[in-house]
Amino acid sequence: MKKVFERPKSLKTTPFRYCPGCGHSLIHRLIAEVIDNLGIKEKTIGIAPVGCAVFAYDYFDIDMIEVAHGRPPAAATGMKRTLQDRVIFSYQGDGDLAAIGTAEIIHAANRGENITVFFVNNATYGMTGGQMAPTTLPEQKTTTTQKGRDIKTAGYPLHVSEMLATIDGVSFIARAAVDSVKNLIDTKNLIEKAFRYQMECKGFSMVEILSPCPTDWWMSSEKAVEWMRNKMINVYRLGVLKDKWKTE
Repeated sequence: MKKVFERPKSLKTTPFRYCPGCGHSLIHRLIAEVIDNLGIKEKTIGIAPVGCAVFAYDYFDIDMIEVAHGRPPAAATGMKRTLQDRVIFSYQGDGDLAAIGTAEIIHAANRGENITVFFVNNATYGMTGGQMAPTTLPEQKTTTTQKGRDIKTAGYPLHVSEMLATIDGVSFIARAAVDSVKNLIDTKNLIEKAFRYQMECKGFSMVEILSPCPTDWWMSSEKAVEWMRNKMINVYRLGVLKDKWKTE
């Protein structure tokens, strides 16, 4: 009998403790599968900040480090410059990367740091109670926008990927989602390309991944995926936003 499924070697056997329906476990697995496929397990270092991403060190069976809220790009910069043979990635939520870490991500991208960033966007502050995040959609209800996000007072959702795609130092920017089998396959392929660009010393790469948060969206897992597909993807369009090295 042919074996068609096994746990990635870059994931520990520790059971995930994320909320039911959360996308982090899926994204962890995709990253781990790519690390295995590329044969870089022994030289990869992952960086995670405060937020739901803080648990990543419990699950990845690679070298991991936790840093202050919003600071993974700075830590990744130092690591990559001193350990140039390592593959360095940061794993960040939208509350982290798009709020307290905005300056960090912009300047790392502008310098063209040869690192890879995985930006998990669930349009809310997941760990701290479901408050409005920079990525929260207009009229989306959160614990701090009980009547929905009002763009007159709270502004518009921040399109980080589009913003970073305009920066000269950026090599690769793409947006993906984990709402369907097709999009899971696309996400994995984009994760691999981001890693390959770093391994080929092509500069800064980032994949934004839209992910459901049923707990803080006050929805069932099924409804959360449906809302992400019908609402969120209409605001945050999927696809490659910049590929500096694409050959026709």
